[in-house]
Amino acid sequence: MENTQRLPHYLFLFAAMLLLWLLLTGSLAAEEVVAGVVVAALVTLISGPYLSIFDGIIYQPRALLSIVIYLMYFFKQLVIANFDMARRVLSPSLPISPEIVEISTELQSDLGQMLLANSITLTPGTLSVDLVGNRILVHWIAAPDGVDLQLATREIAAGFEKHISGFLR
Repeated sequence: MENTQRLPHYLFLFAAMLLLWLLLTGSLAAEEVVAGVVVAALVTLISGPYLSIFDGIIYQPRALLSIVIYLMYFFKQLVIANFDMARRVLSPSLPISPEIVEISTELQSDLGQMLLANSITLTPGTLSVDLVGNRILVHWIAAPDGVDLQLATREIAAGFEKHISGFLR
């Protein structure tokens, strides 16, 4: 990747390291800020080339809004899935039909695919088993009969993917 394309990557890394330094020190004293700038710059220069996973981040102001919307969507889905699982546990007569299904993703970056797979796993009733290329194998506790790739993708991942694509490639 060219240096001009890597500049946002390095700036993001530097800002994250400086923020971490300031949070850990708990002080905005001039000495702490200067030390934080020096340490963050060194860490960025040394580790920056090895942290290519951050290359998938979209560095635009609208990405911040997309992150907030994704988090709200994720927490909503988390609550819905928890109530559904609680209902299934407390009412054994409710059917469960566990299956391993395959979903596809349009996300291109490793970070985007990883966040999608983790979002699926953190939502009760689904568990990401494997990620190969743009396909994720998911254990789904309540798969409908005759589930296909499009239905599984729409039911499990489409909402997450829509919001993640606002801030990750």
